[in-house]
Amino acid sequence: MENYRPLVGTRIEDLDTPCLLVEIDALERNYQLIADTYRDTECKMRAHIKNLKSPMLAHMQIRAGGTVGGVCAAKVSEAEAMVDGGIDDILIPNQVVTRDKIARLCALAKQASIMVAADNTDNLQAISEVADAMGVTIGVVIEVDTQMQRAGIRATEQGVALAKVAASLPGVAFKGVMSHQTLPGQPDRETRFIEGPRFIQKTLDVKDAIEAVGIPVEVVSAGESWTYDICPTIPGVTEVEGGTYALMSHAYAYMEDFEFAGKILGTVTSTPRPGVAIGDTGSRCLASPSGVLPELEGVDGVRVDSLAANHIVLKSEGDMPLKVGDKFLLISGQQDIMVNRWDQFVGVRNGAVEAVWDITARGCHN
Repeated sequence: MENYRPLVGTRIEDLDTPCLLVEIDALERNYQLIADTYRDTECKMRAHIKNLKSPMLAHMQIRAGGTVGGVCAAKVSEAEAMVDGGIDDILIPNQVVTRDKIARLCALAKQASIMVAADNTDNLQAISEVADAMGVTIGVVIEVDTQMQRAGIRATEQGVALAKVAASLPGVAFKGVMSHQTLPGQPDRETRFIEGPRFIQKTLDVKDAIEAVGIPVEVVSAGESWTYDICPTIPGVTEVEGGTYALMSHAYAYMEDFEFAGKILGTVTSTPRPGVAIGDTGSRCLASPSGVLPELEGVDGVRVDSLAANHIVLKSEGDMPLKVGDKFLLISGQQDIMVNRWDQFVGVRNGAVEAVWDITARGCHN
């Protein structure tokens, strides 16, 4: 969304709405938790900027510590935005298959260290041809499908065969293996620590098989926010592709170590009948995938009832405590789609604006 740019020092209650806020203290504590967790471990964080889409916020985590010094980017266009913003180590944990996008990837490799995931020989050969012609080297990790049934190899022997091809091609540097996992619902710590290693072991099995044929494996990129504290305990995992932890969403409320930093500020525009308030925050500024509604913060007895394009309906159990003109805060259930709707983060601390950060990777669909 295109918004006015508030001045530093503007009080939160004086901000125009809707507005995407970042509570800086919470963000910094989330980043410091990562720095502390990975300070003395082989495994490090590689923050996934599909959730942030801002080089500034990525730099903040890198400066705080605990990272590989780089990020993940879902698309070539996101990687371009990160390189433009001064990030020089990027993994695209997805397949890049068309010639034009591979050429763009190779152009980035002249400015930064670039790795990309692959799961088939034709893709490896295409990357090799373009990279060799452009005089660059692209790092490659073999994606392993551990449970999501999307991209990635399904059998260990496939990984070994692809690693042999990658190691033999000009313009390609075989780096290792990667995987992504998800865990539905609100799992407790015990469940996370059972399921996370079980999924990731499939990736480590591929790593071991590749090393058994004499090919070194430098990178094992596995995990995400829900395994941030698990991966450092698993020998062989070198990096975690976490994203949600930075700003958080209510779908990840079970990850109680992290704080909600990203929020939408709205204003009540109408109270048309008892127990109902209408706000100016609709789906144009919030994500509601599969009908997952945002949650209201700090107003007891009031819930989000529905979301339309330009407004939200709030309902109370008794008398509606919100009045026309009152401000309210929402926490999204889906963070990266929400962030993609905005041009800027408004960073606030102690009730006032401290910084405004451009979201330069929003709308990067290719």
